[in-house]
Amino acid sequence: MVDSKMVLTGQTIAYTIYCIVIILLVAWFAWKVTHEGNGKGVKPAIFYTFVGFLTVLGVSLHLITLNTIPWTKVDLNRSEYTPDKTFTITVKDHQFILPSEKMIINVNDLVLFDVKSEDLTYGFGLFRKDRSMLFQMQVVPGHRNDVLWRFDRPGIYTIRSTEYSGPKGSHMVIDDAVEVVSGNGAN
Repeated sequence: MVDSKMVLTGQTIAYTIYCIVIILLVAWFAWKVTHEGNGKGVKPAIFYTFVGFLTVLGVSLHLITLNTIPWTKVDLNRSEYTPDKTFTITVKDHQFILPSEKMIINVNDLVLFDVKSEDLTYGFGLFRKDRSMLFQMQVVPGHRNDVLWRFDRPGIYTIRSTEYSGPKGSHMVIDDAVEVVSGNGAN
């Protein structure tokens, strides 16, 4: 899978440029409408051509970045994937109940995190050592809440709730709960 940090950087650059162009369009339009001078406004053909260009550019950005999102292919073709490991996690009373103290995963394993809430809506996020997020999902009681993820490099990850579930929710953190190892790790 493509690393989510790289995806975020690329999308940040692309969408920042796109937003700057839109802001310039609005500024140009406002200046032309309010500018005193020869009395000529913005010609409709020029304005609508530029708006059309921005629309095509925006749709193109979405289409280009569609396949860079790491989980898209797996989510769209879920029936074609069988996880190498499945971890069933329960959440209740503002606590994650894990299947083991540390979940060990081999590099390149496709892992299913099946998370069930017994009381409130929570979040389930995996975070790197630098506190950046690898992935997250909302965990809603009475619904299927799972995520398939392929781990392509060794690392140690922290589980953290990513959804507001009251003041106690901010303490829903389990440091070093997931370890991705090269070769064969323990189950």
